Amino acid sequence: MAVRPSRAAAVLASCAVLAGIGGTTAAQATPTALDSDRTTIEGSAPTWATPSARVGDVADGEVRQVQVALALKDPRGAEALARAVTTPGSPQHGKFLSAKQFVDRFAADKSTVDRVSAWLGSQGLKVKGVSDNRHFISVEGNVGTLQTAFRVKLSKFKHTTKKGAFELAAPESAVSVPRELRGSVQAVLGLDDSELTIAPKQVAGRAPNGARPGVTPAAPGDPQSCARYWGEANNSSAPQKFGAGNQSNLICGYNTPQMRAIYGLGGGNTGANSTVAIIGAYNHAAIVSDTNRAAQTFGSPQLAAGQYSAVLPPAYDNQDKCGPESWAGEQALDVQAIHTIAPASKIVYYGATSCYTLLDALNKAVQDNKASVISNSWGYTGESSVAAANRQQMDGIALQAAIQGQAITFSSGDAGDNSGGSALGKVEADFPASHPWVTAVGGTSVALGGDNKVKFQAGWEIAGYTQSGNTWAAQQDADGRFAGGAGGGTSLLFDQPEYQKGVVPDGVAKGKRATPDISALADAYTGIGVGFTTADGYVEYASGGTSAAAPIVAALVANAQQSQGVERMGFLNAAIYQLAGKAAVTDVKPVQAGVWSPYMISYGKVTVPNQQGSYLAEFDAKPQSLQSGTGWDNVTGVGTPNAAFLTSLGK
Repeated sequence: MAVRPSRAAAVLASCAVLAGIGGTTAAQATPTALDSDRTTIEGSAPTWATPSARVGDVADGEVRQVQVALALKDPRGAEALARAVTTPGSPQHGKFLSAKQFVDRFAADKSTVDRVSAWLGSQGLKVKGVSDNRHFISVEGNVGTLQTAFRVKLSKFKHTTKKGAFELAAPESAVSVPRELRGSVQAVLGLDDSELTIAPKQVAGRAPNGARPGVTPAAPGDPQSCARYWGEANNSSAPQKFGAGNQSNLICGYNTPQMRAIYGLGGGNTGANSTVAIIGAYNHAAIVSDTNRAAQTFGSPQLAAGQYSAVLPPAYDNQDKCGPESWAGEQALDVQAIHTIAPASKIVYYGATSCYTLLDALNKAVQDNKASVISNSWGYTGESSVAAANRQQMDGIALQAAIQGQAITFSSGDAGDNSGGSALGKVEADFPASHPWVTAVGGTSVALGGDNKVKFQAGWEIAGYTQSGNTWAAQQDADGRFAGGAGGGTSLLFDQPEYQKGVVPDGVAKGKRATPDISALADAYTGIGVGFTTADGYVEYASGGTSAAAPIVAALVANAQQSQGVERMGFLNAAIYQLAGKAAVTDVKPVQAGVWSPYMISYGKVTVPNQQGSYLAEFDAKPQSLQSGTGWDNVTGVGTPNAAFLTSLGK
């Protein structure tokens, strides 16, 4: 969705004129008077909340945490400024505003906040706080009170995503607010359970019993060992589908020197003087000790005192719905990926109270304005999983970040085009990666040789095969032979941004935003080594997913800032698309290659065999509709960074 200009100023001005004739102005109207005339906020019910999917009521006594989002004063002006300060060659390029300057110029006025807060209180809702950038007013109330306040009925609906089948709460129709507040109130978040479709994009290789395999170096004579580098071990007893050198056992987990070699990093590329933020849910208490322990194994330096910090809420909730352990694994991957690629960069983790409040945590990172890059390894399953009014919240958050010089990366997804039977069952890009003011990061499979040189890179789209005698049989399950891969495709919602024109083929874009923009290592079969304390103890394993790719790109941006002597790059996409077809990014194309593995790696809810056996993961053979190719493609974007990226980005 393109940023829509607000009619708030015109509405309030006309109200003031009419009030001058009749007496009370909009600013002076009592909450009761405001409530006498209502209008709806269209798009506040998700598309899956249909009468045929309704399965029951939501209990009136259930307490929900809700956020009322306030509109920017001048969204059209904010978008124009964001474009000017982030487009290389623009006279205003790099002339960013401070957080205070942004709030003074674009945020809702304090009088607006007070007026909306007073009305919320008059409805029996408890106002718990206002974000510093006046984007969110946080309120609490039981379902009965919320239904009365917003004149809407909450019900439960059946909805299936790649996380499984759910019974989710949602409004049956659009919520309403007083007409005189409509120009100020952009959306009401928290009335529906769309956030339960959010999943961290982190993937850890798992054996059939669910345990993460350890990082076990190749053992002489053991054909089933993982390989420390491409081709170190190759199970010759398994059918050799590919030419010599293009089939290997799965990688144990690339260590720090290997990861840095993939992107051509030297000893001086450390991300010094930059701060990278991570957005996640909950908090992994052992994150610092895990990172330092993994650093000993994989070759990164120990975290310096004060290098890692966390901004955490006073309490957490919805643990039974959001899966805290998966978020802890995500946090470990994100922190360690950034520390591997930019070992001197500071890292700030913003923990949300639950998967329901990730946008709140992202908004906090933007309003704090401490980090120059903000990494996000989470997303909704498809754009249609979240109500339109809720999607608009990314407009104000992302525009503020761009104007302040903050880059936002988002993982593009791990279920390919989402057409699989375990995902949406239809082709659709993930959100927020599809938003035009964030950088969507796709994925690659990487073959790194024993000499620390890249043999090849392919788009991360896996086709799964099971050994049958002396041949490989394509897997046939709910997802067919598709066994995990980077998300990508054309948005159903957002118009094509200027920066993609002339780079993304017209036949693909069809006038819409296309994803991803750029890519990095995401394939767990060729994954990054990570250490993490689980409920069963500390383990080390190869991890992946576009959850790995997003923080890797964020860390590379920190290195680019260091190389160019700038504090922050700002929104990246205009600069990224200027690199298309140039030496700073490697154009990724299909390679006939793959890895042998004794188990299939599970990516979210993508269906794969769950028993031990003999399997082949084939790279980039178009198991769905996505495949890499010459120029921009819907798996890797413009390509993947190399050594020249650091000095070329934004030039």
